[in-house]
Amino acid sequence: MEQSDEKLGIIYTASAYLLWGFLPIYWKLIQGVAAGEILAHRIIWSFLFMVAVILVMRKGKSFIKECKLIIRDKRKLIGITLASVMISINWLTYIWAVNNDHVIQASLGYYINPLVSILLGIIVLKESLTRRQLLSFILAGVGVIYLTFSYGVFPWVALLLAFSFGFYGLLKKMVDIGAMFGLAIETMIVTPLALIYVPVFSENTFVQHDILSSTNLLLIGAGIVTAIPLLLFASGAKKIPLSMVGFLQYIAPTIMLVLGVFVYHETFSVSHLVSFMLIWIALIIYMGSAHRRRRKA
Repeated sequence: MEQSDEKLGIIYTASAYLLWGFLPIYWKLIQGVAAGEILAHRIIWSFLFMVAVILVMRKGKSFIKECKLIIRDKRKLIGITLASVMISINWLTYIWAVNNDHVIQASLGYYINPLVSILLGIIVLKESLTRRQLLSFILAGVGVIYLTFSYGVFPWVALLLAFSFGFYGLLKKMVDIGAMFGLAIETMIVTPLALIYVPVFSENTFVQHDILSSTNLLLIGAGIVTAIPLLLFASGAKKIPLSMVGFLQYIAPTIMLVLGVFVYHETFSVSHLVSFMLIWIALIIYMGSAHRRRRKA
């Protein structure tokens, strides 16, 4: 039974990372819509989709109870509010990057992200750091600096994605809310801002008189493509070891890199290759170190 659970966990988790990896294709389909407007619709429809999921699963009372507990706990309320801001920044940066031909930089950001998460854990949560982990940080840092100086462009997209998602993960760890309720509450917090943004600040691409237009359906679907991988991940990650999750998480940025180079024909110079190789080596050293520590434990 445990083996079948683990297999199911691998399928769910790998499916989540596969969907995240191919997500740039979806955003490219609505490339003509401004990133801010796509974000607003992504937030609104994610919230509505999660409410529907909660109601179908008959967890409405539990959800309301969770909301009440968060409102009473100022620390949790501040934490989940900051988490919703961080994930909104991450989503906006990612959508903008894809639709402005920076898929390779987005890929770089998600390769760097695990190292940023560990760095934040060391600084904020006072977690210990091994020599191998220190070496991995130095190599990743050299990779980013090398790309900046040799290519002449500071990889701000990659770093903003890595740090916004790193802070989001840190806040989620400190608040400790399940994935389903977490996404529902996070989107609920920023939905009022999204509802104001769409009619006031956006070009209002959403056509009310033709609800079934392709653009409308893609904007509505933004909520579904946001929620489904997260729910798959939440179900799968519980059933498999953390080391397996750590290995599978590189599926998404690898797919993004392939899409950026071979599908969208973005520039991939020798400087990019050297930088990516340094970061890949850093990740291999880090994963090896983490695996050794788990075996000893």
